[in-house]
Amino acid sequence: MSGVERIMAGAGTSTSAGTSYHAAGVDVAAGDRAVELMRGHVARATRPEVVGSLGGFAGLFALDTARYRRPLLASSTDGVGTKIALARALDTHDTVGIDLVAMVVDDLVVCGAEPLFLLDYIACGAVVPARIAEIVSGIAAGCEQAGAALVGGETAEHPGLMGSDDYDLAATGVGVVEADDVLGPERVQPGDVVVAMASSGIHSNGFSLVRHILFGPVDSGQPGGVPETAAAGLRAYVPSLGDTLGGSLLTPTRIYARDCLALAAAVEVHAFAHITGGGLAANIARVIPAGLVATLDRASWAVPEIFGLLAERGAVAQAAMESTFNQGIGMVAVLPAGVVPEALALLAEREVPSWVVGKIAAAPGGTPAGREPGVGEPSADAAPRARLVGRHPG
Repeated sequence: MSGVERIMAGAGTSTSAGTSYHAAGVDVAAGDRAVELMRGHVARATRPEVVGSLGGFAGLFALDTARYRRPLLASSTDGVGTKIALARALDTHDTVGIDLVAMVVDDLVVCGAEPLFLLDYIACGAVVPARIAEIVSGIAAGCEQAGAALVGGETAEHPGLMGSDDYDLAATGVGVVEADDVLGPERVQPGDVVVAMASSGIHSNGFSLVRHILFGPVDSGQPGGVPETAAAGLRAYVPSLGDTLGGSLLTPTRIYARDCLALAAAVEVHAFAHITGGGLAANIARVIPAGLVATLDRASWAVPEIFGLLAERGAVAQAAMESTFNQGIGMVAVLPAGVVPEALALLAEREVPSWVVGKIAAAPGGTPAGREPGVGEPSADAAPRARLVGRHPG
């Protein structure tokens, strides 16, 4: 798990005395130290199917195919993006590890897949063992929340190409779902109800706009490119947020995987949508079939204060906020109307705030559900498959 990259180890050698991989900027000993520091965290993020232990060249997972009628493997890969700049500015590195897992597993569960395992990739300018271990502690914590195993990964040191304090994160996850249990637009029907699940904050999308609003031009001489005065503002307590500005911005992405799986096991679910880049309407539209439209009522929820603060400070129009941020909704489920009370009760028991945000109906002048437009018929894509109406309370 996460040893310093050694693919180019020979490139640092020569016949000249003193030339070495270390002289080229790669500290193999620091990488080994990082592995030792993270070992305990990784050990907690496991499942019974994991074979072997930390330190091998590949992660092994014994999928029990006897448990399934026709198992399909699902895969997803993602990163954290420019939220890492804030982590660097505040020298807080565990929360982005949770974000990383959330972005992967909450995409997996949308099709109904149970996340099985993840592998991480950390690229950095220089291996700082304590910082790498802090990042991996967050990744392991996220895997625990998702019920997935962390079976391997890589830490690659890129001296000269990245600054000594720079790093970036990515992960790939694999899940499993029965072929006849795959969720998606094929199941969505007129009369279905859209249930929203609250986000924990901004999650991990839109941080280039956050930085533009709060920090202005990048200061390459400061951690994360955040100017020193702006970094001081991140540490300031904001009463309306009940937290420092930086603490609110770094709140980890909520992991919905186990909650969605529990919901799908208890009631009939037709589709999930993970609300990430593009916002609520654009992501719900991805699970709405031709000829139908989701109408989503803003009056059903109050937008959390952090989004209002960003909109006010940046003079950002509502349309731009809604096409960039989740605005307080991190996941939605599309369900038959008859199971909604049971679904809301189950989510409440699991401490996931949820509510009815909209409904599915035939699109005016669109194509009947389940049919593609024929010659002379209007295209169902000529109009949005999801739209927001009304005004938020307050």
